Amino acid sequence: MTKDIEENDSKTLCDTIVEGMQENKAQNIVVLDLREVESAVCDFFVICSGESTTQVEGISSTVMRHTRSELSEKPWSVEGKTAREWILMDYVSVVAHVFYRETREFFDLEDLWSDAVRTDVPDLN
Repeated sequence: MTKDIEENDSKTLCDTIVEGMQENKAQNIVVLDLREVESAVCDFFVICSGESTTQVEGISSTVMRHTRSELSEKPWSVEGKTAREWILMDYVSVVAHVFYRETREFFDLEDLWSDAVRTDVPDLN
């Protein structure tokens, strides 16, 4: 597989994760493109917030269902389902972070990865 195909695959996966987040009314979706960041462990971070732990769990479930139905992709690992304040879904080339709003503010991943190209996705109403 060539590098261009791999990059397109990770971008497609990233876009599909965003769609899954939007489907469950995730807020403040941010895509961090890490492809040019030397120390990055993946191509993209997709970060969003939910207003309750129930919504956080719902968003993560919708993302997993949407990526499976659209791309036949499943996360390599999922962490945080028990506490439901920060659910991380590792798709290897893309890592999705679904935060409870206050937890997101505390960890501030966007600032930690400020070298990345940032895209703010408008909230759907």
